[in-house]
Amino acid sequence: MIQPAKKIMMVRPKHFGFDPASADSNAFQHKEGAEQKNDIATEAIAEFDAAVTKLRANGLEVLVIQDTNKPEKPNAVFPNNWISFHENQVLIYPMMAENRRWERRDEILDEVLGESEKQIIDLSEFEKESKFLESTGSVVIDYVNDLAYACISARTDQDVLEKMCEVLKLEPILFEAVDKEGLEIYHTNVMMCLAADYAVICLESIKEEYRDAVVAALTKTGHQLIELSMDQIYHFAGNMMETLDESGNSVLVMSDTAMKSLTIDQKETVAQFSQTLSIHIPTIEKYGGGSARCMMCRLE
Repeated sequence: MIQPAKKIMMVRPKHFGFDPASADSNAFQHKEGAEQKNDIATEAIAEFDAAVTKLRANGLEVLVIQDTNKPEKPNAVFPNNWISFHENQVLIYPMMAENRRWERRDEILDEVLGESEKQIIDLSEFEKESKFLESTGSVVIDYVNDLAYACISARTDQDVLEKMCEVLKLEPILFEAVDKEGLEIYHTNVMMCLAADYAVICLESIKEEYRDAVVAALTKTGHQLIELSMDQIYHFAGNMMETLDESGNSVLVMSDTAMKSLTIDQKETVAQFSQTLSIHIPTIEKYGGGSARCMMCRLE
């Protein structure tokens, strides 16, 4: 597989909102104003629709899946946490919050796969052991070099990661990363984005004893490092995804919040490799604690 995504899946939410079940392990969610549930859900749907329109207008192939009305799933807009698609396999993942497990729907697999004969591998049995791995939120994959970068957290268990790597024939690169309060970062894709030729990463967040190994791995694979500050990851600057448009051009997708946080030098470095495209999703970011990358599940 090549590194950038040629086709993505996004889920149009029905009941988006602040989720107490996931807030304890996600420092990027904010509760202020969360009681305005109907307004928040309406704003999130509007943001989602505008984002899809903009992505498609810029030549990206997007498959939109409709969320179901029941049960209510406040995080359904983030499908990259429960499933991942690969050349010959589809993996289903163990989720920490019980209400996120409701996002796993057979009809989504049917719609995406059609007559495809990809092997479906279900790792959700690890939930019985209280071990979790939330797909490409927990793991940033180097598809070209068969590497899996992951910061260990309550949502990213080493045993499940090793099983995933065994199935996909990946080499795990584990490390610990913390936020500005010294708490573990719940998902790797909050502080790291891997493109074909560069890595956008907050090295500051990685504990010192792991930092050199991560840099060495990225350098060995020829990735130019674009370093983020701790403040920038709070603006979701790590939560980006490299895609290809219909002409085969590299497009780095991020939120408006992330784009505004980047320095001139960072933007100029990215511009050597990719066009940039930002989407306006402040409601989804504030109450969901996730951003553009979390909303996009790679299909191809």
